[in-house]
Amino acid sequence: MNLENVIYKLRRALDSKINALSLNITSGGVDNMETYKYIIGQITALEATKQELSSLLEHKEQNDGTVVDINEGKPKA
Repeated sequence: MNLENVIYKLRRALDSKINALSLNITSGGVDNMETYKYIIGQITALEATKQELSSLLEHKEQNDGTVVDINEGKPKA
C-alpha cells in the first residue's frame, strides 16, 4: 500500500470520528460543560490533523508534475 492510500484512509477515519463526536454533541449526549469542552477539543485536534494531512497531499501533488529544466546544460553566470 502506498503512502497516498494510507493518508486517504486515515482522513476517512478522521472524518468518521469527527462525525461521531459531532453527532454526540448535537444529539444531546453531553451532560455537562466539561464533557462538552473535551469533545470540542477532540474535534479541533482531529480537524487540525486532517488539515495537516491535506497539506502533505497537496505538497506531494504539486511535486509530482513533470518539470523541465530549461537552463539545463547552460553555465551559471
